Amino acid sequence: MSENDQVTLRVGGFTPLTSIDFPGELAAVVFCQGCPWRCRYCHNPELIPSRAPERIAWSDILHFLHRRRGLLDAVVFSGGEPTAQGALAAAIDAVAALGYKIGLHTAGSYPERLAAVLPNLDWIGLDIKAPVDRYPLITGVPGSGDPAWASARLLAANGIDHEIRITVDPTLLSVATASNMIRRLRGPRTRRIVLQRLSDPGGLRGGSTVPLPDYGKYKELAARFADVSIR
Repeated sequence: MSENDQVTLRVGGFTPLTSIDFPGELAAVVFCQGCPWRCRYCHNPELIPSRAPERIAWSDILHFLHRRRGLLDAVVFSGGEPTAQGALAAAIDAVAALGYKIGLHTAGSYPERLAAVLPNLDWIGLDIKAPVDRYPLITGVPGSGDPAWASARLLAANGIDHEIRITVDPTLLSVATASNMIRRLRGPRTRRIVLQRLSDPGGLRGGSTVPLPDYGKYKELAARFADVSIR
């Protein structure tokens, strides 16, 4: 990692206004460039390469956020994988100094880096993709399940406001497997678990929306738990 990586966030995209990426808040979303995994249903495959051409300067993002104070409530760092960049912590500090709440979308790829920024976050959306042993089938990276589940344990211990998302790939995640994951993830400090319908718009599998067999059974599964829903 170069000195520039440590001090300047590399931005692959920006959404100036959203009401769905930080529950209950009007937010802007900063899409951080780079991800260590290559998930088979990746929603933003253009953000995977860490050295892709920069689409928007971080200084321009800060200028926009300075002008939007009082009109926006929060800023969400998404990706890619935000914790893959050493500049994330400084970027969070800069945005928090403007008075914004801070949200983070993460796959939990780097639990130690997540722990380092956790005190400065207001909300986290964490993707848990599968049981530990099935992670490489999704990410293409051996051992990728261990850090993801370590990040889930970190959130459970911390109690920060959060949402855990389970993307249901019907070829890898049966109703029984999803049920076992929910039971493992639920705890006294679990805030919300969401089962997400698999969608791959222009992603690594060529662009498709995959129908969920027995979708009603996943809905029935979610209905068993007060803190679980379907999206």
